[in-house]
Amino acid sequence: MESHVAIVEGRYVLNGAPTAPRKPNPHISLRELRMASESGSTVWDCPFDYAKALEFDPTLKRLLNEEPVARIRLPYGEGEAWLVTRYEDVRTVTTDRRFSRHAVVGRDFPRMTPEPIVQAEAINVMDPPDSSRLRSLVAKAFAPRQVERMREGTQRVVDELLDRMADKGSPGDLMEDLASPLPLTTICEVLDIPESDRAQLRAHARTMMDVSLDNKDNAIRAKAEMRQYFEELTARRRREPGDDLISALATARHDGEVLDEKELTVMAMVLLITGQDTTTYEIGNLSYTLLTRPRELAMVRERPEKLPQAIEEMLRFIPFRKGVGIPRVALEDVELSGVTIRAGDIVHVSYLTANRDSRKFDRPDELDMERESTSHMTFGWGAHHCLGAPLALTELQVALGTLLKRFPELRLAKPAEEVRWNKTSIWRYPLALPVMW
Repeated sequence: MESHVAIVEGRYVLNGAPTAPRKPNPHISLRELRMASESGSTVWDCPFDYAKALEFDPTLKRLLNEEPVARIRLPYGEGEAWLVTRYEDVRTVTTDRRFSRHAVVGRDFPRMTPEPIVQAEAINVMDPPDSSRLRSLVAKAFAPRQVERMREGTQRVVDELLDRMADKGSPGDLMEDLASPLPLTTICEVLDIPESDRAQLRAHARTMMDVSLDNKDNAIRAKAEMRQYFEELTARRRREPGDDLISALATARHDGEVLDEKELTVMAMVLLITGQDTTTYEIGNLSYTLLTRPRELAMVRERPEKLPQAIEEMLRFIPFRKGVGIPRVALEDVELSGVTIRAGDIVHVSYLTANRDSRKFDRPDELDMERESTSHMTFGWGAHHCLGAPLALTELQVALGTLLKRFPELRLAKPAEEVRWNKTSIWRYPLALPVMW
């Protein structure tokens, strides 16, 4: 039987069945490529390893524009998955109960990391109504009154960190002096984690996010050690509760029920990881964005009251991670943008492409600091919208606002093209951000 292979920038198919990625063949005709696409058998090979500063991944852009509901193969996990890229389709998948996150538990689903980051008991793999109980308990900790108290604590920590940076003198490193310590300190104070334990927990979190194949054993060990740490910590807080968030969760009741030991342990882990890692990277990303765009930087300096709005737009615009996160499983056949997703299929969504969808946003590839009502998806959507988003926004507003006010002449200490970027994590961020003032 004659074989026909079609491969273009990551798309590949062999006689209607996927095969390993290969180099593009310039002799394949457009007719063959078109037939492969129309047959529905085309699969996009998606390592999602693009890490050129904060430029948008061209593969994601092609998927959004050419095949918004596409079959993809990821670096790890068995089989293939769907990737949904349009804003409205992403919203459907993240809110429609015909798609289940819990159904991925126990499956070797296609993913970015060699070891799955998810924990079976975690809220981020629960479906409503089970997740509603946990969300209602955690949401109380991020009510407006509580967040305002956190703002006061965040301001104190930011002032202390910038005092130290000023004392050390110019040049400084915003990643080392501000972005790394601020979110970790803030969430650890909220959870009342001893200062002596914080560096190791942060190291575990980073190891779990590493996408390198040779990191798999380290990731397994890091996840196990972090889980053991929180098992012991949450057990102590249940016996001897204090004023921290873990104690509040250990003693809180919803319809007469309390969190069991596994739920409490994993909830504490999720709060620690999501409460410090991503905010650290976004402080670096937003700072870099402002410091490499003089017009936008001047605007927020001259009109500081516009900073919250500018931050929302930067969160929409910046590709804050690589690829995809935790998928869902279709519980029944569902049609999206003319494509039928079958029951049992794995479905990933891209919040990055949703944030750049021209059907939702005018001039989506432009950074417009005065854009109104962005409704971006950087914090997720639906039942899995980030519970810690109010705290993250508070930290970003306080950190950037204070930084720009305290150092009115702040600028990069080296050309932008010399800034080094992370290439091994699922997150996009500068490894160091040298600045002068």
